Amino acid sequence: MSLQQSDSSISLSAARERVLVLDFGSQYAQLIARRVREQNVYCEIVRHSLSLSRIIEMAPKGLILSGGPASVYADGAPKCDPAIFTCGIPILGICYGMQLLCDALGGHVGQAHSREYGRASCEILQHNSLFADIPQQTEVWMSHGDQVDRVSEDFITLARTDTCPLAAVGHRTLPLYGMQFHPEVTHTQRGGQILANFLRKACGCSGDWKLEDFAAGEIERLRTSIGSARVICGLSGGVDSAVVAALLSRAIGTQLSCILVDNGLLRTNEAEAVIVEFTNHFKTDLHVVKAESEFLDALRGVTEPQEKRKRIGKAFVDCFTAESAKINGARFLAQGTLYPDVIESGAAPDGPASTIKLHHNVGGLPKDLKFELIEPLRDLFKDEVRRLGLQLGLPEKIVWRHPFPGPGLAVRCLGEITRPRLERLRHADKIVLDEIENAGLTRQVSQAFAVLLPVKSVGVMGDERTYDDVLAVRAVETEDFMTADWCHLPYDVLAKISNRVINEVRGINRVVYDISSKPPATIEWE
Repeated sequence: MSLQQSDSSISLSAARERVLVLDFGSQYAQLIARRVREQNVYCEIVRHSLSLSRIIEMAPKGLILSGGPASVYADGAPKCDPAIFTCGIPILGICYGMQLLCDALGGHVGQAHSREYGRASCEILQHNSLFADIPQQTEVWMSHGDQVDRVSEDFITLARTDTCPLAAVGHRTLPLYGMQFHPEVTHTQRGGQILANFLRKACGCSGDWKLEDFAAGEIERLRTSIGSARVICGLSGGVDSAVVAALLSRAIGTQLSCILVDNGLLRTNEAEAVIVEFTNHFKTDLHVVKAESEFLDALRGVTEPQEKRKRIGKAFVDCFTAESAKINGARFLAQGTLYPDVIESGAAPDGPASTIKLHHNVGGLPKDLKFELIEPLRDLFKDEVRRLGLQLGLPEKIVWRHPFPGPGLAVRCLGEITRPRLERLRHADKIVLDEIENAGLTRQVSQAFAVLLPVKSVGVMGDERTYDDVLAVRAVETEDFMTADWCHLPYDVLAKISNRVINEVRGINRVVYDISSKPPATIEWE
């Protein structure tokens, strides 16, 4: 039996009410889905070319056409099945989605006089169902180069801005709406209310989908599907694998075996925290593989980032495979795949076809590993996973722990990996996280960490010349980790971090702060 998606993988798609987001390549498609779920309506992202017959089979209460980078009049521009516009399902077109909707029904799209990005003051002309309870003047977020410049007489204008006369439109007889601005982003002041109006008033959604109901139903389904078999779950110290393990522990108890590979590349006390939580609280059959020497041997002399990742992946596979062979009766392998992983890897059956990134099962396990795959979180976003973790009783320190790359500190220790350099980085990284926590900023900062650079600089300590390492501090704000901006940490917090690192961490005499956004930079340095 090869590694495969098990029929026991549970989907939220059984939700009674759902809305589909047709993805035309928008960077905001996932954000739209999250905003809909915040209104207690289950939402899935599907490819834009999904046929009407398949859409009807999925029985959505409504459709949202996302934005996208293309022009509707360009050769090869992505289109949807035109039959959806007259099938009676309520539709909301956003940006490119609005342009596509209006163009298909007799309107015209052209280049705007000037490309418009950023905030705009929007005047609501018709307080119909879409704009019920929205002030006449409201701030919205624009991001477009084209716009609808003419609609057929079947449409009425619902809103306008100084530069966009048709900022929002609605069909006179069909449940079709379009808006040039983006209601899903927080910069649109009443965007959540606008989406709620579409879901409740246009689509007739009751909003009865609640994440709080997920845990109980998922536990029962997992218990039924797994039966008396044993499940292996790889723990990494991150929130995703911890929530999967907690969920399975509730479902099957002692039938769960967890494997933690302590590779020497984890953060301070990370392995210890996992051991305490999954032996004392959940009382799991936990196997800890102490493998620091194996990983450091594999990394000796390696400085190229991709080569680091390859060697770490191989060492992990070797350790995990050897330990899993000691667990008798194991049939299933559980992992913390999230909905963005499924979408971005092109793995969703009806999802967008393009692959943004490869998703490697549990750190790159071999395809011939003989387990069936269980992914209980594959329909959830990160914020939903955190909420679920709290419901399952995981401590906040694990639930709100900042994301950590699979290769661990190896990709934050630029240059050669040695035990002394790792210890130096680990100590400095803890100081960074401690001071952010002391300032009460842990929840506001999406991810923060230290990076040890392969650069030395001259300094003066105790009237003596030093020539030591440089440490970079990275802190970002993001909602989906696909784009990110650097955090404007208070100067006094940065000062405390710098003073503590230089005074407490031997071998570092200079601290710098990374103020680059993603894009063009990435969040991690390697």
